[in-house]
Amino acid sequence: MTDPLGQSQVIPYLIGLSKYDYDFTILSCDKPDNYKANKEYVQKLITPYPIQWVSLPYHKQPPILSSLYDFWLLKRKAEQLHKKEKFDMVHTRVGLPTLVALYLQKKYSIKFLNDIRGFWADERVDGGMWNIKSPLYKSIYQFFKKKEIACLTKADYNVCLTYAAEKEIHSWQNIPAQPVPLEVIPCSVDLDLFDPLTINREVKEQFKKELRISDDDFIISYLGSIGGWYLTEEMLRFCKLVSDKIPKAKFLFISPHQHTAIANAAAKVGLLPDKLIITHAKRYEVPILLSFSNYSIFFIKPCYSKISSSPTKHGEIMSMGIPVITNSGVGDISTIIAKYNSGYVVNDFSDESFIIAINKIIHDDLFDKNTIRDGAKKFYALENAVNKYKKVYTAIFDK
Repeated sequence: MTDPLGQSQVIPYLIGLSKYDYDFTILSCDKPDNYKANKEYVQKLITPYPIQWVSLPYHKQPPILSSLYDFWLLKRKAEQLHKKEKFDMVHTRVGLPTLVALYLQKKYSIKFLNDIRGFWADERVDGGMWNIKSPLYKSIYQFFKKKEIACLTKADYNVCLTYAAEKEIHSWQNIPAQPVPLEVIPCSVDLDLFDPLTINREVKEQFKKELRISDDDFIISYLGSIGGWYLTEEMLRFCKLVSDKIPKAKFLFISPHQHTAIANAAAKVGLLPDKLIITHAKRYEVPILLSFSNYSIFFIKPCYSKISSSPTKHGEIMSMGIPVITNSGVGDISTIIAKYNSGYVVNDFSDESFIIAINKIIHDDLFDKNTIRDGAKKFYALENAVNKYKKVYTAIFDK
């Protein structure tokens, strides 16, 4: 919960659902440094609502053994909490939490909502975390792929993030009784927080001075973590080509970590240091920093697992009325951009494709901020997500 995604893609849903007389206990694993820095902020978010939060320390080392230990801790704590609270349902994201859910469902007959926030095992392979040439990681991958099917089959209901993932899951022949019950709920955005009309002008001026941004700078931003399937070098190569064509261009990276890696990647492609602005931000500061953007960019590895991906950043950027520059092959993004006229999509990462997009930026910049924000309201609104979850919860409890 002390990571940005916990604060944007878990807590707001539960707050919304609590208005329908649901009480929640959040059980999470949190990185010790993040927990120390953000514990009070998270607790402040949930205190007015019937939501309690139990946090366990997340362990990263040694590989595999630390995950087994985290699973043991989660399972033990979940069982302790159930004996006290008598849960009616367990709602989990994929990965280790689903193993706990399957255990609780089998032992205590608790209803189970399987929230597929991505094709988890495939993401670990595609992101370079699991090398399946290793017999050990291959066996781990196969284990979780079997559990993926077990969860889809045994869950009382399933949720996924994209229509592309829904189509893929319903095509799987190794699942009996297809189509399994499945609701598409994209990552949502808090339209009140990400609202260009509510930006604090004084704070924006402070950032402007600190980051040395001028009124006539042409800002392309990037929001979020880097590494894994986020293609940092390709994005910075695009930025270098933009810089060659637009002298006043600067590139604002709003990222929580790996700032040196960003700078090194920029140097590798020949982007001058004075063209690069790298900073980090608390969640409430992100909209202010995004508001400097003429465009926002994100390139994601277009691999199999990413058809299930709904990047949180996309809804947040659209909500600010900012057009995006991104690539095809990721979730429903290409469809969304075409439907709401909200950016440019490159089909590959060649210089030729980049130049085509850059020329459009220079000559065909016809985007309307209000139209883009209206698209975010229709597709990514938090209210829509809460209503869909309410529909799923009702279907489960009416069984």
